[in-house]
Amino acid sequence: MLKQEIKGLLHEGTVIPAHPLALTSDRQLDETHQRALTRYYIDAGAGGVAVGVHTTQFEIRDPEFALFEKVLTMAMEEIENAKVQNSFIKIAGICGPVEQAIQEAKYSKEIGYDLGLLSMGGLNDLSEDELISRTEKVAEIIPVFGFYLQPSVGGRVFTYDFWKHFADIPNVYGIKIAPFNRYHSFDVVRAVCNSKRNDEIALYTGNDDNIVNDLLTTYRIKTGDKMVEKKIVGGLLGHWSVWTKRVVDLFEEVKKVQNADTVPSKLLTLGQEITDANAAFFDPKHDFKGSIAGINEVLTRQGLLQGNWCLLEKEKLSPGQSEEIDRVYADYAHLHDDEFVKRNLSKWLAER
Repeated sequence: MLKQEIKGLLHEGTVIPAHPLALTSDRQLDETHQRALTRYYIDAGAGGVAVGVHTTQFEIRDPEFALFEKVLTMAMEEIENAKVQNSFIKIAGICGPVEQAIQEAKYSKEIGYDLGLLSMGGLNDLSEDELISRTEKVAEIIPVFGFYLQPSVGGRVFTYDFWKHFADIPNVYGIKIAPFNRYHSFDVVRAVCNSKRNDEIALYTGNDDNIVNDLLTTYRIKTGDKMVEKKIVGGLLGHWSVWTKRVVDLFEEVKKVQNADTVPSKLLTLGQEITDANAAFFDPKHDFKGSIAGINEVLTRQGLLQGNWCLLEKEKLSPGQSEEIDRVYADYAHLHDDEFVKRNLSKWLAER
């Protein structure tokens, strides 16, 4: 079962960055900058962090690198040092076939993570029923946060019935909706609204191309003879791993009007500016090939990373991507938090 205080935070809605991986130029773990990133998210006011997820690079699990346990442990140590364990949502990425997922769930639970973000990526040989069975086994170990990963980066399309069965599983408490597709996103919302566990499940956007609209929308779904309302209350996003202080500020602006009858047009405009910035970071022009390197590039420019390197050499900026990041930096200066980072960077990089 999910701790009551964490469940409350989850349902209230918050900013949860997907934690990147800090590397040296020879692609070894950069422990100093890895810890600095966690400190940055805490001080920026994020309500949690997700570690071991796509932005952290799934390859941390490969025997060649063997970084999964190390990276999860380091983040937990920083959270404990900051004394925010009970007011900070700690999410561990969980991947792979059943046995691997079970082992990752056990380790994550053992060291103090609240939920497991369960990816279905890379399991195209499994049927939807087999994936539901896998979820049930993981949910016996750790509270589960579902993850609808977009097909462009290793996910797949699921049916409404899959998400309905998923939502009915005891110990599922959240779903990250990230198919980058309006139709597929709506399937998840409708499925949860039709689940007997609707009130137990918090919906979070992972649609980095539609963040603000997702957060401003109230869904009204007819279930039987009644109408159910459901909101996407927060975000668990790779995009939110950069410029995070401004993200937190903007999220608070959005929350003030989430229950209002009218939405200020400036927020809709802001949403499109954020989408444009995301296009530079996530590289949809090249099927998202530069998405992780793009995030790392922004953090490098701020000094939070030493370089945009990824574990795999093929993971790098696409042609023209650096120039696109230059453009959005210039066009949307109100979206970055460079001054906040500059004021605090030496503190985050300091040994403790």
